[in-house]
Amino acid sequence: MATTPVRVRRHQWIPLADGTRLAARVWLPESATAEPVPAVLEYIPYRKNDATAARDNSLHARFAQAGYAAVRVDLRGSGDSDGLLLDEYAQQELTDGVEVIDWLARQPWCDGSVGMIGKSWGGFNGLQIAALRPPALKAVVTVCSTDDRYADDVHYTGGSLLASEMLPWASTMLAYNARPADPAVVGEGWREQWRQRLEKTPAYVEEWLTHQTRDAYWRHGSVCEDYTAIQTPVLAVGGWYDPYCGAVLRLLEGLDAPVRGLIGPWAHTYPHQAEPGPAIDFHTEVVRWFDQWLRGRDTGVGDDPALRVWMPDWAAPGTDRERRTGRWVAEDEWPSARIEERALPLTEGLPARLDSTRVIGLTGGSWLQFGDAAGQFGPQGADDGLSHTFTTAPLDVRTEILGVPTVALRVTADRPAAQLAVRLTDVAPDGSSRLITRGLLNLTHREGHETPLPLEPGRAYDVTVPLPATAHAFAPGHRIRVAVSAAYWPLAWPSPEPVTVTLEADGRAELRLPVRPERAEDAKLRPYVPPLPDLPAPLRQTPGTSSRRIEHDPVSGTTVVTLTIDDGEFHDLADGGWRRTGSLDRFTLTEGDPHSALVECERTEEVGRGDWRTRVVTCSRMTADATSFAVSNTVTAYEGEERVYHRTKDCVIPRRGV
Repeated sequence: MATTPVRVRRHQWIPLADGTRLAARVWLPESATAEPVPAVLEYIPYRKNDATAARDNSLHARFAQAGYAAVRVDLRGSGDSDGLLLDEYAQQELTDGVEVIDWLARQPWCDGSVGMIGKSWGGFNGLQIAALRPPALKAVVTVCSTDDRYADDVHYTGGSLLASEMLPWASTMLAYNARPADPAVVGEGWREQWRQRLEKTPAYVEEWLTHQTRDAYWRHGSVCEDYTAIQTPVLAVGGWYDPYCGAVLRLLEGLDAPVRGLIGPWAHTYPHQAEPGPAIDFHTEVVRWFDQWLRGRDTGVGDDPALRVWMPDWAAPGTDRERRTGRWVAEDEWPSARIEERALPLTEGLPARLDSTRVIGLTGGSWLQFGDAAGQFGPQGADDGLSHTFTTAPLDVRTEILGVPTVALRVTADRPAAQLAVRLTDVAPDGSSRLITRGLLNLTHREGHETPLPLEPGRAYDVTVPLPATAHAFAPGHRIRVAVSAAYWPLAWPSPEPVTVTLEADGRAELRLPVRPERAEDAKLRPYVPPLPDLPAPLRQTPGTSSRRIEHDPVSGTTVVTLTIDDGEFHDLADGGWRRTGSLDRFTLTEGDPHSALVECERTEEVGRGDWRTRVVTCSRMTADATSFAVSNTVTAYEGEERVYHRTKDCVIPRRGV
């Protein structure tokens, strides 16, 4: 692919109608001064110029080489932008985004056409802004995002509170939002702006805990509420190790606009940075998409299959951290008429009683995975042994699945609130069990997430647990296993009080698998090529580390899971800026006592340049009893060695069936 020389503007102000200025970084092809080009926008809260952004910035530089103006914008209240960032995906953020797109379209170096690309937060708001239909927005690439903010994010899933994700993510954003803007950009007023952020930016976890059901708060920004609002072509991208992958399938089914889906074996990463691999040249795929819709070139994307996915084969847990075994497959339409639902009865050992006070889930790794070894799940045998399991006979033939498995059960409980955790695993002939997908269901949400309905103790209920979308090939001789438990720590917050859930034996329990017949055309798919190397960047980085430690005291019955990440130190050799960041998450639970559940999060963010040195330390803590959650957040800020700010805020929020 031909490339063009690139000019980089490290800082560009974008003025908004209310006087607020957003900070941007711009990559321009040299030719844009004489001939305007389309623009590609990434709109995020992760600081456009941080040294840690170098790999993502390389992606933008390659867009500029391909003849696009690439623009990375700090959201209001983040990075070097003015204002406060009061929550995820607030209406102000989306309104600002529409203004940014209009501003881009009016620049002399832009031809009036704009595309959006983003991973995670930037993938979310790309869809949300597309639903607002700004005239200049012609195409979107959304990576590792979702269409449903309540059912499919890091706050709740299946109506259960994600203990492993909600407070840790809120703690991360608390620390991010407490960092100062760069004095070299914003000038002498940086201290006053920093003080405003420290004092007025809230801890998001309080708002998230206040909304425990799928109310108007979560419907806002959930594009599944009205897919027809999106008329912009969408390339939706996910990974099987990422919990948002199911949104790709739902967008394919729901959108009227041109849409294509791509799901690899990846975690929460861009496909060119994939962990585990194989990584692909994602830059070329994105340029094909934007060339089609922003430049009107026929690049063949209209002839591509509706959905391309990586079909994983068996691999012993822990052996595929760098590369997942399998192959690329495709479906010409989605939903695919080729995929058939196959029901497998679940009758083994019923009735069965599940104790919610068991410590089950320690082999599950992180819900939101980034590819590091500390976040990956392990062999499932230990958790299988603590759960009730249904296991098929060895398979006679290879069986591929693609889609959303579901598990139907008839249950009773002896308390008004309970939950189920359901795991689908692949059991090898040697007995080792590999996690394929897992889901949660808060049984008070059995009829929907809007209004919790308490259980009537002793009454039988028919429930269906949808598992997150997946693809997997079960080999001949392997067995399919469903494991069910009434607890799953530290992913799911424990039920309000000890509860026994009984799986009833009435013949209604079954596993429904989306079975995909193999097809010869898969071998003829256009191959993906390996990713291009990151462009050289003036960056020096010290290695980072991550670890997961599990400690169990058999006397007290207390288990502590500690996840530690040190991202190392990053130096921007171009302007002397540097950043250090680290995190610790600790999850504590004593068997038999759901009220012992404790999540503690610590974050450290340091940024500086020369004599300018700042450090932010946050500490967050969350507990619960039968009726309420209790949350505490502390923020401490330093300039040099001087403490310039400190506050602690505590709050108590009632439980509503969670």
